[in-house]
Amino acid sequence: MKDFYAVLGIASDAASEAVRAAYRKRALQFHPDRNTAPEATDQFRDIQEAYETLSDASRRHAYDENRRRNLLDKPLETAREIWKHYLEGVLP
Repeated sequence: MKDFYAVLGIASDAASEAVRAAYRKRALQFHPDRNTAPEATDQFRDIQEAYETLSDASRRHAYDENRRRNLLDKPLETAREIWKHYLEGVLP
């Protein structure tokens, strides 16, 4: 399960304005027309998917519930996945 909050670089309690601002910033950074890195296209798709989910209130609620359940059911696996995505976003 991808951590969409880590993909956008925001906290899980971020307001919709913060989600939109983070999306715009990250989309400009990884847009394939601006970024020629081989992984830019995949990262751009992840950013779009994260924004589509977190910008819609009902989809965000369902995502948050699924995320919470995964943390309770498989805490080590979920934590490993969250840290992996977090570190990919932080480290160059």
